[in-house]
Amino acid sequence: MLTAVVGINWGDEGKGRMVDLLSAGYDVICRYQGGNNAGHTVINEKGKFILNLLPSGILRDGTVNVMGVGMVIDIEHLFHEIKTLCEKGVSITPQNLKISDKAFICLPYHKKQDILEEDRLADKKYGSTRRGIAPVYGDKYMKKGLRMSDLLDFGTLKAKTAGILEWKNLTLKGYASDKMNIDEIMKWLHDFGSRLIPHITDTTEYLSQAVAADKKLLFEAQLGALRDIDYGIYPYTTSSQTLAAYAPIGAGIPGAKLDRTVGVMKAYSSCVGEGPFVSEMFGDEAAVLREAGSEYGAATGRPRRVGGFDIPASRYGVQAQGADELALTKLDVLSYLDKIPVCTAYETNGIRTDRFPAGDQLTRATPVYEYLEGFKTDISKCRKPEELPDAAVKYIRFIEDAVSCPVRYVSVGAGRDDYLTLY
Repeated sequence: MLTAVVGINWGDEGKGRMVDLLSAGYDVICRYQGGNNAGHTVINEKGKFILNLLPSGILRDGTVNVMGVGMVIDIEHLFHEIKTLCEKGVSITPQNLKISDKAFICLPYHKKQDILEEDRLADKKYGSTRRGIAPVYGDKYMKKGLRMSDLLDFGTLKAKTAGILEWKNLTLKGYASDKMNIDEIMKWLHDFGSRLIPHITDTTEYLSQAVAADKKLLFEAQLGALRDIDYGIYPYTTSSQTLAAYAPIGAGIPGAKLDRTVGVMKAYSSCVGEGPFVSEMFGDEAAVLREAGSEYGAATGRPRRVGGFDIPASRYGVQAQGADELALTKLDVLSYLDKIPVCTAYETNGIRTDRFPAGDQLTRATPVYEYLEGFKTDISKCRKPEELPDAAVKYIRFIEDAVSCPVRYVSVGAGRDDYLTLY
């Protein structure tokens, strides 16, 4: 069984809590793309954890966790993330954490370039997390990068790094920035990279053997369909493929095929960063929803933009992800509302559409809102479908019909067990 857990919208849908929940039935958990530019918040009996790079399955005893080929890894950040979890009692060993030898390293000059470019763009910025993600993916496709396997031979690493750094310093010079020093970069690589060497693995070989042995694999994405580099709200996207179809490729087994895709979306909309967000609310209405849902970025702490559930965006996300079933998170957050706002369509230049457009059409779109009956009661203790109020069930069914995909899981709280299964 090969299953992907992916985001339907702009990210921050609650994928981490769903991976943490579902990982009980899987042997191997694979993170297949992205870097430390987003975070997964997981709350379980061990405490509250914010994971930026590590797969969410690292919190589940008995699973093997893989950081795949498609990732870009800031080894300093990863070192500290591992250290923090170990201090909280989480066991992380070469047996339960394997890092692809083909994954790319996000270096200090990538972060520096990212910051300089966002500052240059000023009010036209893309909303980068300033953690070097776009520059390192750019270097990957320009074939001017370092991979985790390079850490296995420090004898040749300096010559490789020096050649790349000479080129990178030409870029930094264009920003009137000081050059970066090869000795400082090498010290950084040694200080943090040497401690990760025991985890570096040929994940293609490992995962191929796991599939041959009928192990159950769960693939974990970062961000959502609308942040995909090809299918998202370009250029306000991430720099990698966030879609389920990329999961086997990014993990390390490109010939494998998924058996199941679980799409995750909130009972309302949220978004961190810049770019078009048609269903966005403003003022007091947005502030109350933001506080009710604790909508602050797990990686950056930035206040998230919020809005009503967005049907055109969610229908598009379901299609792009090829979702077989859905997990609806944070339904409990809406319990304060007399009427629940839902964006059912967009309007552009007086023309209404239920399609999710691209480019300038999306930028100019305005929301068409309808309001459904609120359920006005605490549902955090509900564990069976029949315990939900009728208005909550009607809201779920409305969403299912609108996006043409069944909702299987509904979360009613932040804890691992705060959920119910509809079928």
